[in-house]
Order: sequence, then C-alpha cells, then structure tokens
Amino acid sequence: MKNKKIGFNSKLIHGGDFNDALGSATVPIYQTSTFKFDNAEHGAACFAGESNGYIYTRIGNPTINALETLLAELEEGFGGIATSSGMAAVNTVYGAMLAQGDHVVSSAAVYGPSRVVLETYYKKYGVESTFVNTANIEEVKSAIRPETKLLYIETPANPTMEITDLEACCKLAHEHGITVAVDNTFCSPYLQRPIEMGADIVLHSLTKFINGHADIVGGVVIAKDETLYKKLRPIMVTLGFNMDPHQAYLVIRGVKTLSIRIDRAQESAMKLASYLENHPKVAWVKYPGLASHPQHELAKRQMDGFGSMISFELKGGLEAGRVMMNSVQMAILAVSLGGVETLIQHPASMTHSKVTAEGKLKAGITDGLVRYSVGIEDVDDLMADLEQALQKV
Repeated sequence: MKNKKIGFNSKLIHGGDFNDALGSATVPIYQTSTFKFDNAEHGAACFAGESNGYIYTRIGNPTINALETLLAELEEGFGGIATSSGMAAVNTVYGAMLAQGDHVVSSAAVYGPSRVVLETYYKKYGVESTFVNTANIEEVKSAIRPETKLLYIETPANPTMEITDLEACCKLAHEHGITVAVDNTFCSPYLQRPIEMGADIVLHSLTKFINGHADIVGGVVIAKDETLYKKLRPIMVTLGFNMDPHQAYLVIRGVKTLSIRIDRAQESAMKLASYLENHPKVAWVKYPGLASHPQHELAKRQMDGFGSMISFELKGGLEAGRVMMNSVQMAILAVSLGGVETLIQHPASMTHSKVTAEGKLKAGITDGLVRYSVGIEDVDDLMADLEQALQKV
C-alpha cells in the first residue's frame, strides 16, 4: 500500500518505509558516530554525493532518517530535517532563508526565543525583523518591504492563542516572492498541515506533542519541495544542529500514539476551557474551541481539532494568577507543553521573559496571562485541581 493512500493513524505506525536488514519490527537505534566504507572508492563516492551510503551521524543516520521520512509524510512535505532542539529547527530556517540586508515579518506572539534571537543575534548580522499580529492580514500587508524574504508564522500563537489565516497569508506572501515558514508545534500534523494551505516550510519542537512524553528535546524542519530541502539541510549539517539517534528513536516511539493523546487531551481541554470561562474569578479565556474565541470559525475551517492549549487570566491579574499557579497540585508548574502530563506556567516571566515589555504588550502577552497545557489525566481530577487552587485566590 502506498502511504499516501492510508489513513493518518496508519501512517503513524507504518509510515517512513523503513526496512531493517535483520527484519526488526521497530526502527533500531544506530548509535554510532561514523560508518565504514566498502572501500576507498565507496568512501569517495559517498562524499561526492554519488552514493547514498552513510558517512557520519552529523550528516545522516538510519534512525534519524527514518524519523525525518515519517514526519515529512505526516506533513505532506518533500523531506524532513531532524534537529537537536526546537530552537535548532528555528535557526536552521533563519540561517537558510535570511542574509545580511534581508527582512523577516513574524507573528508577534511566538515562542519567546524564536523572537529574541531575531531581535538580538540576527540583528547584529544585518537582518531586520518586524513583529505583527499575523491574525490581522492588514498588519502583515503593511509590514512587507521590498527586502522581505521570510514570513514566519506561529498558529495558534504562543501564548495568546490567536489564529492566523494560513491560506490568506501564504497567498499574500507568494505574490511578493516571500517564503512562508509555519511553526506548527501547537497543533502537530494531526490537527493542521500548513503545506496543504500553501506554506513552504513547516517546523516543530518535537519536545512537545509529537514526542509527547517530556523525555527528549528535539526539533524538525520539513520542506515542501526538493529545492528548499537542499537549501535547508546544509545549514543543519554545517552548524551541527543534528539530532542524536537515541533522541530519534524515542520520538519515533512517542509519535505512534500522537492522535490518541491529542484526542484525549483536547476533549478534556474543551471541558476545562468552558469551566474556566464560566468561573467568577476568571476574566477571560482563549481557547479556539470556544465560540467566544475571535477566530473560532477560522479554527473550525483550518484545523482538524482545537488542541489542548488554553490561555486565561484571572480577575485579580498577576498576583491572583501567581497564587493559583502556586496552589495547583496535579498540574505541574513547568514550561514546555504537549505532554501526557498537564503543565501550567506564566509566559511573561518565564518562556517570554526576554521579550521586551513593549514587545509583550504589542503581542498581547499580559502580566496576568496563564498558559495551561492539558494532559491526559482524568478531566474531573484536573477540574477539581483548578477549583481548589482558585478557591485560594
């Protein structure tokens, strides 16, 4: 069966077309730094690109390549490039697509370091950046310059949960010859496939939903076509952003349950978001599944589910949120997201602490905003945990 003809859940288990010479039912861990050549001629052919043989794990490894092939299939892309972390994936994209004198337009509310690295290191090298609410297409239009080379979108936005219209933004960007990269971490390919909507590049922090068990750090970049793939992969190889084979093995194992985990978590998230929205101590809730979400209809059209990420603010603001976060007993007070365990954190002082006060204000990251990543625990227990914590506010 061709993998394009089988369902998503079947791809999770059987995608990647990996075949081990010994008939292993799972992808083995090729925990080696280097690979031996048949002879000197074979080695020369490998380095010249005339043979598909493996050379060195920084350049390629069977375990890592199996993961890259699987994730590219799930995102309907040409090829995947696994990296040592989500930020290595981000910098692979920036390094490949941006040069001195270039300009990038980005969602204002993105993962904090994805923004900070543009505002600090890339700025030093002559790359300019403009941060806008990409959920407002007019703001994107106004930000585009002749030297704009990249439109970088995170949707749903981290941590404001704003939804960007990917088809509209991709159409606009391509009219100006601009490459579109989408951070799809909050959704995973189970809920959203940006390449189908016109994106050129998709990236993920594999640490989150795709692995799902809070036991590795990793990233991936997926290119829609061979030309982009050949532009992106050398950045990963040359800068040493490569993933470790054992990391790759754990992600391959974790991704097999991706849909089951997300289905369970987002079912609970809908109940918890409704509970919070109706709680007298809660000022507002942002969850795409709620009719009150500004882009609820867009989320229904663009995503195959609403996910398990919730942002909210208490009426008492920052201090009330601090009391609540210090009082939860089942939710873990920690950064990251997308695992089987429920996590709660304060973006303004944690994940986005290095973003300037002005930048946070413009992005809608208020001091009172709390980010809540719903896990797969019993929803009644999670609700009881929130209730007892809110009673202390």
